[in-house]
Amino acid sequence: MGRKKRKGRAAWRILTWVLLLGVLAAAVAGWYDFERFSRAPLAVGPQRQTIDVARGTSLRGIVAQLRARDLTHAPSLYWRVLAERMRVADRLHAGEYALDPGVTPGQLLNAMATGRVLQRDFTIVDGWTFRQLRDALANVPTLRHEGASLDDASLMQHIGAAGEMPEGRFLPETYAYVKGDSDLDILKRAHQAMVHALAELWPNRDKDLPLATPYDALILASIVEKETGRADERSKIAGVFVRRLENHMLLQTDPAVIYGMGATYAGNIRRSDLLADTPYNTYLHAGLPPTPIALPGQPAIQATLHPAPGKALYFVARGDGSHVFASSLAEHNRNVACYQLKRCHD
Repeated sequence: MGRKKRKGRAAWRILTWVLLLGVLAAAVAGWYDFERFSRAPLAVGPQRQTIDVARGTSLRGIVAQLRARDLTHAPSLYWRVLAERMRVADRLHAGEYALDPGVTPGQLLNAMATGRVLQRDFTIVDGWTFRQLRDALANVPTLRHEGASLDDASLMQHIGAAGEMPEGRFLPETYAYVKGDSDLDILKRAHQAMVHALAELWPNRDKDLPLATPYDALILASIVEKETGRADERSKIAGVFVRRLENHMLLQTDPAVIYGMGATYAGNIRRSDLLADTPYNTYLHAGLPPTPIALPGQPAIQATLHPAPGKALYFVARGDGSHVFASSLAEHNRNVACYQLKRCHD
């Protein structure tokens, strides 16, 4: 009997050791698998993806989103252990996060813990009209469209610029935003950026300009913006308009006429359009139009406040994006005949 007991105890010890070794092996294998998970990239693929975490979503809910999109197949326990080890389990922020190729679980959790949400860009293009700006904002699906139902006057009131005409008042730049920001947020920032730009540039303007206020400069800069997109010509064209104002000449700028035509403009200016009495018809009305005709960028404003010296009073498009300048009407008429009517004479 004693021998049998000893054999039984030996067998039990062997079985216990086998079980302990099995548990230890499983634990080691699990630990290695966990470590592999923490370092291995998520299955994002070659293109950036995003994850949108709603307010109040738990870590389990975040993992469920990732698993539903086949971005991870790791158990929730692995994510919980990793989050606890990083000490971020209870401080994950809501928002939209970038999932770039190669991103690891630890990098994603760190981004969520620090609130490093995805920043998007919206660019206001030099020379857009305010209507084009509103249309562009309306087509951004990641913005809240709080201003879409507002007329121009109400919109300006909402951004703190009550009573201002909106045209020209928003600085063309690239503005960063996050998903859920409002179109009014961007408009307010762009309006403030233009206010600051004018406040900085206006005091350093050339002396004796025929511009009484920063708003006058904004109006003329919008015309310069629409007349040319060439950096080497902006100050020259600004110089032409400044001299025409100084000499009490009509500005005779087609972009202002086109702006005054509104939706009736079909691609060409007819003679009847030049005779139509709108406030923006600079062939009929002296001085500046009543408002800007577009959103001028800082280069156009700079050119307007520092026009190139010279005697040129006219310019005509060559057809290649550049212009030829003239100081007399006779010379200008020859340029028109050559470059517009194709009747050049040697």
